[in-house]
Amino acid sequence: MTAFDLDLFVIGGGSGGVRAARIAAGDYGARVALAEESRMGGTCVIRGCVPKKLMVFAASGPAGVAEARAYGWDATLGGFDWPRFRAALAAELDRLEAAYRGTLSRAGVTVHDQRARIADAHTVELADGTRLTARHILIATGARPYVPACPGSALAVTSDAMFTLPALPRRLLIVGGGYIACEFAGIMAGLGSAVTLACRGAQVLRGFDDEVREVVAEAMRHQGIDLRTGLTVTALDRDGDAIRATLTDGSAGTFDTVLYATGRVPNTDGLGLEAIGLAPGRNGAVPVDGWSQTAVPSVYAVGDVTDRLQLTPVAIREGHAFADTVFGARPWQADHALVPTAVFTQPEIGTVGLTEAAAAAQGPVEVYASAFRPMRSAFAGRPDRALMKLVVAADTRRVLGCHIVAPEAGEMIQLAAVAIRMGATKEDFDRTVAVHPTLAEELVTLRSPVRQA
Repeated sequence: MTAFDLDLFVIGGGSGGVRAARIAAGDYGARVALAEESRMGGTCVIRGCVPKKLMVFAASGPAGVAEARAYGWDATLGGFDWPRFRAALAAELDRLEAAYRGTLSRAGVTVHDQRARIADAHTVELADGTRLTARHILIATGARPYVPACPGSALAVTSDAMFTLPALPRRLLIVGGGYIACEFAGIMAGLGSAVTLACRGAQVLRGFDDEVREVVAEAMRHQGIDLRTGLTVTALDRDGDAIRATLTDGSAGTFDTVLYATGRVPNTDGLGLEAIGLAPGRNGAVPVDGWSQTAVPSVYAVGDVTDRLQLTPVAIREGHAFADTVFGARPWQADHALVPTAVFTQPEIGTVGLTEAAAAAQGPVEVYASAFRPMRSAFAGRPDRALMKLVVAADTRRVLGCHIVAPEAGEMIQLAAVAIRMGATKEDFDRTVAVHPTLAEELVTLRSPVRQA
């Protein structure tokens, strides 16, 4: 039997890789090493979900003060101290990174703070030339922002840079219409930037339910965001200290910062897939089966690098399933169906299951929906609208999709997802007593379908 240096070598220290390494070493006693060329914690902790959500909290200040005045408080708001917030954010990310490192250390994982590549089916080569053999190799290198080529595109930044900007831009152009683009549009508008969002599609948030998209787009415009659909950038040019952006309709504008939020692609460049005969899939993704195993039996991949569902909790479950299956003799697969998710726009989106269009393509459905001004917003004189929507199979009565646009929608959809995953029917929702007065009670008081499809 061939002797290996390690039982497992993990390439990538993001959420999926860290979970797999910790479970394999800490729970099952495997000899594990992990290589990370950047900061431990990956996209979510260092340059994604966590700092973004903290910026959402920061950006809610002006609206909170305005609401406080509407409710009778003599409230005022001073200026936003971006350098102070940025320093506090950096300190928090340092704390979280240290926690990740501590978790790996306590589990007995050896960490290499350098780049690694695959040399053969059982060998990894570190940037310093060291070679280590392992019975299994796990690729967990995540994804990176994609910037379409156009003249001057090097003048733009990506979401990675938004947490360390030297100063808040007075005028910001965001290119893209996905959840990252829409989230940053709301964040930066809340922090005081004049935001223009140029979206190539006819509406923002392609892939989400159409009613959700419409409500969020309306809310963005109420925030003062200049939402321009059907357009993208053809060129960026330096204009003194600013950037001049020319759009496909021939119009142009001058901005302090241009943010490209045009999608993410798997991090497989230079990884060495060719050394083991693995051809990258769509967008450079590592092709895997339901067990996260590649065509090379000793090599697995989890998380965004597989381009299945680019969500942190999904990567964590994939990493955990891999470790349980390979090292714990407890085989199970991460299920990519009925995955709930939230988008931290203002108001938030919470969604699980099928959109109305996707459900209708599978068979007859009934749609139950209510769009209304929440009590809290109406009293404060704000134009905010909330949306509660259930998509129901006409024959089985099962709830196929739930879509919420409302404050704290992410908190609501987590609990709704439990019921839907258990196979709840519309009548199960109807039999549940409402909690009053809440936004969430609308989910159990939608009595009549608004349409059939």
